[in-house]
Amino acid sequence: MPSLLIYTLAALAEIGGCFAVWAVLRLHHSPLWLFPGLAALAIFAWLLTLVDTQAAGRAYAAYGGVYIAASLAWLWVVEAVRPDRFDLIGAAVALSGAAIILAAPR
Repeated sequence: MPSLLIYTLAALAEIGGCFAVWAVLRLHHSPLWLFPGLAALAIFAWLLTLVDTQAAGRAYAAYGGVYIAASLAWLWVVEAVRPDRFDLIGAAVALSGAAIILAAPR
């Protein structure tokens, strides 16, 4: 599975899992939301082990840029808050850094 696809799926799992905790603690949803949230976080961690790299830290560092972009997509799609130009510029910088980490000749 290509790294970008893995990172995208991992971001969805992590954001979904974290949102479940947010929903319980900040939006006062049922604590039952924690069960699928914990499952999503476990899937997130498993997905990052599928990235083809010898160093976990490098996989996590490259994932950071994808996570930022996915978080802004979540902000827009789920929370109905449109990212502003500074959000988009920041995401572009983060994705550039992630691309450098992933594409570096090693």
